[in-house]
Amino acid sequence: MIRVFKSIPEWIGFRNSATLEGKRLGFVPTMGALHAGHAALVERSHSENEATLVSIFVNPTQFNDPRDLEKYPRTLEADLDLLERAGADCVLYPEYRELYPDGYRYRVQEGELSRLLCGAHRPGHFDGVLTVVLKLLNIARAARAYFGEKDFQQLLLVKEMAEAFFLPTEIVPCKTVRQEDGLALSSRNARLNPGQRAQAAEFARLLGSGLPASEIRSRLEALGFAVDYVEERFGRRFGAVKLGEVRLIDNVEI
Repeated sequence: MIRVFKSIPEWIGFRNSATLEGKRLGFVPTMGALHAGHAALVERSHSENEATLVSIFVNPTQFNDPRDLEKYPRTLEADLDLLERAGADCVLYPEYRELYPDGYRYRVQEGELSRLLCGAHRPGHFDGVLTVVLKLLNIARAARAYFGEKDFQQLLLVKEMAEAFFLPTEIVPCKTVRQEDGLALSSRNARLNPGQRAQAAEFARLLGSGLPASEIRSRLEALGFAVDYVEERFGRRFGAVKLGEVRLIDNVEI
């Protein structure tokens, strides 16, 4: 039976108890609205560790658009069902005031990578991401933490932050999970209407094509996408687009 902790002190007490003492803990931080991509992270943690913790926290400090925060889906009961089936042992479901007792006066900032790609289009986004991830890694005290490659820029930043601050948790990258038509699984996909959902598959198809980045951008715009960027960095091609009010990101190896 999965155990749900709604307070950080309650979780820390359990973390220090004989139940988990000496056990290798895996950790999967999420914002809820879970799907098969999250399940794959949990299943991998379950296979590589003796216990798995998942956090569910919709982090307001990483939303540069308040409307995006308001519309982010919240599906706690369905999330807990998915997590139990995937093999999670514990869920941490904290409130804002517990994670941010300082009101976000103290935060983590990175001065190079966080200003590229999504960082160039979402000011302050990665400050919020890195700050909450550092807090959660310190709270979890896990041997390993699992992050999907769909958010590859985030993955790099978290990995480098863990190294920069000498955190004992290993950051484990996991392959992007895709639907049959190639679209990367994302909680935001649920906000696409049927026409947009069909159109979104073209984003994945073009990003994975052998076309130059400039040509991919032109074709996406011709199809009605609002394109933030299509760029090649770190041996990968990255893209971010909008369909209506829904922003989608993806990346593929070149």
